[in-house]
Amino acid sequence: MIKEIIVVEGKDDTVAIKRAVEAETIETGGSAIGESVLKRIALAQERRGVIIFTDPDHAGERIRKIVSARVPGCKHAFLAQAEAIYKDDIGVENASPEAIRRALSQVRTEYAGEGADREDTVTWEDMIEAGLIVHPNASERRLAMGNRLGIGYANGKQFHKRCTMFRISRQEFLEALSTLEEPTATASIEEDKPHG
Repeated sequence: MIKEIIVVEGKDDTVAIKRAVEAETIETGGSAIGESVLKRIALAQERRGVIIFTDPDHAGERIRKIVSARVPGCKHAFLAQAEAIYKDDIGVENASPEAIRRALSQVRTEYAGEGADREDTVTWEDMIEAGLIVHPNASERRLAMGNRLGIGYANGKQFHKRCTMFRISRQEFLEALSTLEEPTATASIEEDKPHG
């Protein structure tokens, strides 16, 4: 049984989570999260902890931001888009039980406002040198790096923020980057390209 309560978008996500693990969920009912749902999430965070596990798309990212802003210190689980797609639908409900278990095993804890002053923090210069910004393939590289680091896909500014927020060390960043530079990395980048 997972101690934390998992925040998902809807009923189908709950069904997929329960196929993979023994856990309780709170459903946001989509991106228009009501005040009562946010209060339940805050109470869950206070009593048991919360794992935000939303779809790897724009709406899921919006929900993640809304919940994070209201309920500090949440944990986050991320799925690669390639693991959550069925036909043209992207969502947690489409992921295999193995993919869900893997995402939940790589949960990251959010540390609001902390970590920016640490010496081993990923810098903006590291992002440029890694080709994650101002690079012709920056978007694809961020997607692959986000999957390797378990922090999901984000634009350049948000990706850098996540590296700080989840306390990704410079060493961890460089190790993930070295796997990106391997010849097989190109194939996985093509498979995981963002859709739409």
